[in-house]
Amino acid sequence: MSSQVQSGTVTAPRIPAPKRPAGTLYRGREGMWSWVLHRITGTAIYFFLLVHILDTALVRISPEAYDAVINTYKTPIMGLGEAGLVAAIVFHAFNGLRIILIDLTAWGARHQRLMFWIVVGLWAVTMAGFLPRHLSVVFGGH
Repeated sequence: MSSQVQSGTVTAPRIPAPKRPAGTLYRGREGMWSWVLHRITGTAIYFFLLVHILDTALVRISPEAYDAVINTYKTPIMGLGEAGLVAAIVFHAFNGLRIILIDLTAWGARHQRLMFWIVVGLWAVTMAGFLPRHLSVVFGGH
């Protein structure tokens, strides 16, 4: 008590802040970005599928309306949207395989950061093979 009573004031003992375990909280590392991108791409794919089912169902209701909708898909903006859709599907697929490896293997969690960069590399190679041909069709008409 004598150490706490100095110059007439009483102070509470200092309690050190609990230490945070290293690597368990999201701090912008690969695991967090992988998680965020997987949810964003999954949501985008879901909404695309919803719209795709609805526009395909138009063929039964009104073939003319279906043709009109399909013609709007032949614009350059929609061509860029298709490229974005393929980018989302490719990332989501490769990252899904990464998640399976993390969940089902003992070494997956230890190497999840490396596997993230492998996913990014595979995604880049796949998109590099897809984009030139797709964009030449979208903007060149062939």
